[in-house]
Amino acid sequence: MSTVDRTHVRIGSGAGFAGDRIAPAVDLVRDGQLDDLVLECLAERTIALGQRRRRADPTTGHDDRTSRRLRALLPEALPRGTRIVSNLGAANPTAAARETVAVAEQLGLRCRVAAVTGDDVLAGLDLEQPSLEHGRPLSSYGEIISANAYTGAATLMAALDTAAEVVLAGRVADPSLFVAPLAHRLGWDLDDPALAAHGTLVGHLLECGTQVSGGYFADPTSPFGAKGVPDLAHVGLPWADVSADGTATLGTVDGTGGRLDRATVREQLLYEISDPGAYLTPDVTLDLYGVQLETAGPNRVRVSGARGRPAPEQLKVSVGYAAGYRAEGGISYAGPGCVERARLAGEVVTTRLAALGITPRVDVVGAGTGVNLSDTRLRVAATAPDADTAREVCDEVEALYVNGPAGGGGVRTRVEEVIGIVSTLVDRSAVRTHVDVLETR
Repeated sequence: MSTVDRTHVRIGSGAGFAGDRIAPAVDLVRDGQLDDLVLECLAERTIALGQRRRRADPTTGHDDRTSRRLRALLPEALPRGTRIVSNLGAANPTAAARETVAVAEQLGLRCRVAAVTGDDVLAGLDLEQPSLEHGRPLSSYGEIISANAYTGAATLMAALDTAAEVVLAGRVADPSLFVAPLAHRLGWDLDDPALAAHGTLVGHLLECGTQVSGGYFADPTSPFGAKGVPDLAHVGLPWADVSADGTATLGTVDGTGGRLDRATVREQLLYEISDPGAYLTPDVTLDLYGVQLETAGPNRVRVSGARGRPAPEQLKVSVGYAAGYRAEGGISYAGPGCVERARLAGEVVTTRLAALGITPRVDVVGAGTGVNLSDTRLRVAATAPDADTAREVCDEVEALYVNGPAGGGGVRTRVEEVIGIVSTLVDRSAVRTHVDVLETR
C-alpha cells in the first residue's frame, strides 16, 4: 500500500471500450491536469478472442491498438507525470508491456511499465461446476476457450508500488481500474468498505468514457424530454476530482463537446446495475440508494453518498466458449418494384437453405409502407456449427446475382466465429496475480 496521503486526486477516463477514439484521450491528458488516466478497453468477448489469438501466436492476445494508443499518449503523459492504467493487456499483458516499452524507445522516451498477470484461471477451472446463467455444467457448452477472473483493485497495488508510469493488466473489474490508483495516491485502506464504495462509484461513472459526458445519451426523438448533446461529433472524455473522503466532482475539459449533467450521470449510474442496493464488485458490495448528484457548474456534477458492505467471498469468472459461426450476406435491388424483388430473393434463399436444415433471418432493409423507394437491400443472417456450413449461406446469397430476381447487385458476405460467454464463480484463493516490470534501455 502506498504511504502517500493527499487531499485529492484528478483521474480521467481515456477509453470506454476497445474501439474508442484515441484523440480525445490525448486532449484530456494535455489539458485535463490529470494524475492518472485509465483506459477501459476490455469486454467479455474481447478477452476470449484475445485468448484464441494467443494460442495461435504467443506474442499476441493483447489489444490490437496498443501501439497506436501508447504512441499518441506517452509523449503527453510522461512529461506531465500522468500515470496510465489500463486493461488493454487482455489475454497477454506482458506482450502489451513489451510493445509499450518498444514504442517508448522508438519515441526516445524513458518509461517503466508494469504488467499484471494471473487473472487467467482456465487451467484450474472445474468444468463440471455450473454457469450462473443456466445452471448447466461448463463442460456442456463445448470447447472452453477462456476463463478469466474479475480481479480487484488489490491486484494492481503491487504494480503501482513499482513506480511504473504505465500499468497494464488483463481482466480487472472495470471500476477497480479506477479504485486502485485512487487508493494508491490517497492512501486508502482497501479493506474499508466505505472508501472502496466511494472509489467504486467514481470508477463506475467513468468506466464507459463518454457515456457519462453525452455519448450514448443523445436522442432527438426521446419521449422523456430533451436529450440533445452539443457538438456530439467532438464529445470530450470525463475526469473526476476525488477528495480523500471519497466525495468527487465529475467534469470535462472546457471547450470540448458533449454534455455532463445530472441526467447523463444518472443514466451511467444505473448502467449495467442489476441491484442498486447490492452491486457486487471484487472490492465492495456497493449500495447506490444514498447517492446524491448535485450540479456544481457547467459540465460539472458533484457525487457523494456511496455506501459499502464487505466484498463477496468469491470472484466472478468470465468463461468464453466456441459457439459456432455466423454468416451474413446482403444484396441490393434498385428501381421500380425493388422491394418486391428483394422479398422474392429472400424467399429463394430461405427455400434453398431449408434443404441444409438452416432457417436464416431475412430482412428487407428500407421496405417502409407508403415510401417511394428507389433501392432496398436484402440482408440474410444465420448461425452454423462450422465454417463450411456458414460459407454455404453466403454462397446462396452470392448466387442471387444470376439465379435470383432481376437487378440484384452489390453483394457483400462474411463469415465470423462466434464466441459465447457465460460466467461462474471461483474462490479468491484460486487467483494468484504476478507483476513483471519492464523498462526502456
